[in-house]
Amino acid sequence: MLDENYVTMEIGKAKHIALVAHDGKKKELVDWCDKNKDVLKGHFLCGTGTTARLISERTGLPVKGYCSGPLGGDQQIGAKIVEGQIDFMIFLWDPLEAQPHDPDVKALLRIAVVYDIPIANNLATADFMLHSKYMPETYNRRIENFDKTIQERVKRMK
Repeated sequence: MLDENYVTMEIGKAKHIALVAHDGKKKELVDWCDKNKDVLKGHFLCGTGTTARLISERTGLPVKGYCSGPLGGDQQIGAKIVEGQIDFMIFLWDPLEAQPHDPDVKALLRIAVVYDIPIANNLATADFMLHSKYMPETYNRRIENFDKTIQERVKRMK
């Protein structure tokens, strides 16, 4: 493993999708999920606190709820990404509103990039992802082998 530059992980046909939205974007995400519930019903859904509850109530879809974002929900979803339990994320963040838990949001987005998780931050991207040719198929994502990268950086410093 340390000799490889990348590690490959397969995303199965049934995706594990995280659904997250800041307060000013919750209605948009709930409406989007309702519009796309026929596609989403074939996948495992999870989300942060109120967002998960609102989606489940409106659509009837089962959505595993974690804590609200400011109370650790973003970090819980980040941990699930690290554990290989989330394949992609719809995260409608509000660029016009300051967030008290902004460091958690940045950490979640950072870990999603590190683990090569597709992320939609707006509805257009969410539509493109959900209706991609990859949705009904398996997909191999490549994760950089950071152990090797760090070892190589250390060697160059000597």
